Amino acid sequence: MSTPNNYDQFLADFRETILSATVRLRDITPEQSRRGASEDNWAPIEILGHLVDSAANNHQRFVRAQFTDDLVFPGYEQERWVSAQKYRDESWPDLIQLWSSYNLHLLHAVSVIPENILTEARENHSLDQIAFNLVDRNKPATLEYLIRDYVDHLRHHLEQIFEVTHSTE
Repeated sequence: MSTPNNYDQFLADFRETILSATVRLRDITPEQSRRGASEDNWAPIEILGHLVDSAANNHQRFVRAQFTDDLVFPGYEQERWVSAQKYRDESWPDLIQLWSSYNLHLLHAVSVIPENILTEARENHSLDQIAFNLVDRNKPATLEYLIRDYVDHLRHHLEQIFEVTHSTE
């Protein structure tokens, strides 16, 4: 179970992640954003597009979970979402702005969820399938876990972007 101070620190760290990553992303040129590590990997701009898709999918999860007794949500076909939106053709500065603004909104949205809803143990969940760090199907999960997992996923992919673009400098 979370303590308010612990969650407040998490929120402050999430905010710092958004703000510092936004600055670092803006240092990446549009050309660098389109170079992938290999043919099989997404280019940084596609990774950032995937993070926008993740924000959109998790936004509705975070809101809906406040009105249900479970944490059961559909997944989404990440590869197809990225492919369908042709992120390589997107404006890099616009995509950075969208990602940053969307995550600042998510930060606000998750900061106003009542603690009892955040920490309520939910027996029925799909976090064994959709979470970045999977939860055993037979163990309860909380909305707070899903939110923290979202930020872990976000940080993982930001590091991928910075590793790929750093190695192409």
